[in-house]
Amino acid sequence: MLSALILVPLISAVIVGLWPGTVAPIIIRRVTLAIACGLFLWSLVVGIQFNPQDINQQFSEFIPWIDSLGLTYHLGVDGLSLPLLVLNSLLTCLAISSTESSISRPRFYYTLVLLLNVGVAGAFLAQDLLLFFLFYELELIPLYLLIAIWGGQRRGYAATKFLIYTAISGILILAAFFGLVWLSHSSSFAYEPLLGNTLPLGTQLLLLGAIVVGFGIKIPLVPFHTWLPDAHVEASTPISVLLAGILLKLGTYGLLRFGLGLFPQAWAYAAPWLATWAVISVLYGSFNAIAQTDMKKMVAFSSIGHMGYVLLAGAAATPLALLGAVLQMISHGLISALLFLLVGVVYKKTGSRDIEILRGLLNPERGLPVVGSLMILGVMASAGIPGMVGFISEFLVFRGSLPVFPTQTLLSMIGTGLTSVYFLLLVNRAFFGRLSEKVTYLPPVQWSDRAPAIVLAILIVILGLQPAWMVHWTESTTTAMLTNYSAVAQVSDISSH
Repeated sequence: MLSALILVPLISAVIVGLWPGTVAPIIIRRVTLAIACGLFLWSLVVGIQFNPQDINQQFSEFIPWIDSLGLTYHLGVDGLSLPLLVLNSLLTCLAISSTESSISRPRFYYTLVLLLNVGVAGAFLAQDLLLFFLFYELELIPLYLLIAIWGGQRRGYAATKFLIYTAISGILILAAFFGLVWLSHSSSFAYEPLLGNTLPLGTQLLLLGAIVVGFGIKIPLVPFHTWLPDAHVEASTPISVLLAGILLKLGTYGLLRFGLGLFPQAWAYAAPWLATWAVISVLYGSFNAIAQTDMKKMVAFSSIGHMGYVLLAGAAATPLALLGAVLQMISHGLISALLFLLVGVVYKKTGSRDIEILRGLLNPERGLPVVGSLMILGVMASAGIPGMVGFISEFLVFRGSLPVFPTQTLLSMIGTGLTSVYFLLLVNRAFFGRLSEKVTYLPPVQWSDRAPAIVLAILIVILGLQPAWMVHWTESTTTAMLTNYSAVAQVSDISSH
């Protein structure tokens, strides 16, 4: 079941890229969209057959690969990876559907999008440290090319900066994995929770530091964030959807899976510092978002702030907080994807993203009333308004983190208030008031531009009203992850006294 989520897009990418002769762009787009929708439906089938009460990896597939390296093809899925797997398939489908039909070099473009899907799905499914790293690196080249070829005016700079930062991230993660396996005298790279506990605390902290910084670059956390705004501004709208919606989640997933999972003793020791780091990222991202006039850059900086909530929850490591961390990854994926889609439509219709230029886009006759209404909904969800998916995730993060880190949690809650500030500035300036003379006579918004955003808006409301549909997949897994962590943390606390 799981290999299909990797092999189908991989084989499809090869066929789309190497199919002989000339194929009409519209045919390529329809075929790729059908494949992506099929993958989404198959991920739902996996979710339906998934047993939420089983805390072990399910649907496991194991094939020996390279014995000399201890590398195995080992796949599995649990409550931590399953929601992200479904999110990856959904956003790939929506990104393809929101791609312009007139895009240049369509065969190469859709091949890269499918390969990107392969890398992300494989990383979430891998149960071998080295296999995870291979999939983690696989998504690097497709995303680099998607930005460098189909991006904006400074696409070369943004793509190169992304490549350098992500390459450093991969080096640190690989070094930590190799160090863990070598120092623990393990015979393979198989993922084994608590494996790092066999090492001295100083060694654990060193390896954990490499993992935290490596995945911190991917999230990204301050001060490793500078590649993200450039990448978002220069990337096309569908690629920004994938980048913010799912690729950043590789960093938060890696922190929880390999930081908290492999080194619980060192994680408990470093937790106060991680919580403080989370506060810095939340506040820095929020204040920078307030200072932006480019709508896309504002949404990009908001992602830095909202990803800090996941680190805060992981540092607190309580059942509610960790559950909230997973829900925050899902809610941010949906909300950020919606916001980037809408900003893309505004730019396509007006030729500008500058909130100092745009005004009155909510005008029902000559503006973009549907886009404006969806934007208001997305802004409300990002600000954590009750009834939206963003509320329940942030509530669980703060409620679960407050008993452990009250100061850091209260400071992080300021970020939620700041979210309301900068998005209120965006909506008030760009969508209310008299329609700007520079952007009158806007072309009509086609159904193909609205449909992906409407799908995301519906999900944001439904999951906000019925969050149990997300919780039931994840709760048993996160509780089981913390059972061992709590025991280790208590032992460490006793020994320190």
